[in-house]
Amino acid sequence: MHVANIGRLSTKDAVLFLCDMQEKFRPNIFQFNNIVSNAARLLQASRILGIPTILTEQYPKGLGPTVPELGAGDLTAHAKTSFTMIIEEVEKELQALGSPKQAILCGIEAHACIACTTYDLLEKGFEVHIVADAVSSRSQTDRLFALSRLKQSGAYLTTTEAVLLQLVEGAKHPNFKEIQKLLTHPSPDTGLLAFFSAL
Repeated sequence: MHVANIGRLSTKDAVLFLCDMQEKFRPNIFQFNNIVSNAARLLQASRILGIPTILTEQYPKGLGPTVPELGAGDLTAHAKTSFTMIIEEVEKELQALGSPKQAILCGIEAHACIACTTYDLLEKGFEVHIVADAVSSRSQTDRLFALSRLKQSGAYLTTTEAVLLQLVEGAKHPNFKEIQKLLTHPSPDTGLLAFFSAL
């Protein structure tokens, strides 16, 4: 029996992608602090649940390092100059992980690096889950139209809290209490309601 692909996340098959959350972007990206805060919670959850994480930096010489509040200091950042995260070193890392098939994608900018990464992952057969409240651009217009465009291409749009809850699926999960602590405070409003009023 053929089962439709409904986009159910699984800890066994997922990778968290953290894209270019760097110092030089801080003053210019819409809702930067809240975007990083949500991505940081997803990184904490990935550690608790054993989900591998891939981190990139766009031209770090000019744009600076990953911001410390992301909490990614122990990760190796892959430097890049292309918009896509799917550079040779990242492809090798994915192969070493056994070619997982689900990507949870956070970072900046929605219409540039997030978009190009999404297209590459979709072409490689990945199921792509874009965490809308952990993704942004300098302009809210570019951000919202990018999310709409990437949904047209077949990516799933989701939120930080939805990802956390999907990954544990209920109170019986052995790590539920640890994940529940990450949900103590509701996610900050990052201006996404405008996205729905525009649909």
